[in-house]
Amino acid sequence: MKEIVKCKNLSKSFGEKRVLENIELNIQRGKIIGLLGKNGMGKSTLIKLIVGLLTPNSGEITVDGKKIGVESKKKISYLPERTYLDKTMKIEETIEFFDEFYDNFDKDKAFKLLKDLNLDRNTRISKMSKGMQEKLQLILVMSREADLYILDEPLGGVDPATRDYILDTILSNFGKDSSVLISTHLIADIERILDEVIFIENGKIVLTSDTDTLREEKNASIDEIFREMFKC
Repeated sequence: MKEIVKCKNLSKSFGEKRVLENIELNIQRGKIIGLLGKNGMGKSTLIKLIVGLLTPNSGEITVDGKKIGVESKKKISYLPERTYLDKTMKIEETIEFFDEFYDNFDKDKAFKLLKDLNLDRNTRISKMSKGMQEKLQLILVMSREADLYILDEPLGGVDPATRDYILDTILSNFGKDSSVLISTHLIADIERILDEVIFIENGKIVLTSDTDTLREEKNASIDEIFREMFKC
């Protein structure tokens, strides 16, 4: 099946600091992929290049065969690490705003997910905990009919029981021709849903693999393999 993202010889620097170096990466359709690495290794920079928030110094990225731009952004639904919600708005108002802004937003799906995750549509965002806001952001992202969902640290502020529910929400809400790219350091919590992993260290991809193959080869969990590879 055709890849949804292709990165070729991709590099990014900030001043003298080289953050990504010669990244070669293909993301296939129909996969849930973990982008794994310690903090400061280039995960968020790579994500921001794919979604068009940063421009590479060299190399190129295509999304569904198109260069990064208006058309590529329509195909990607992005959950950033930091909240972007307008805290003066209520949940229902936020959903209505997204429905007007995005052609591919499914309002009925959003309201169903609200109910599933026990959020009241009349709650003002300023009154919500960090974990509740993360749930809402995930609902907004997963309610778009996108080709690629990119989730940057989607589980950071929620309790373990809610993490499981969120993972199941991700699993059951993306289409068979879509893909999900998840950047996280909570590998033990998330590895059960991953089809593939990408390990990144010092701005370079050091490993890409199918998760089942990797577990079998190393006779260990993805979390254990990661800890061994990146131990201090």
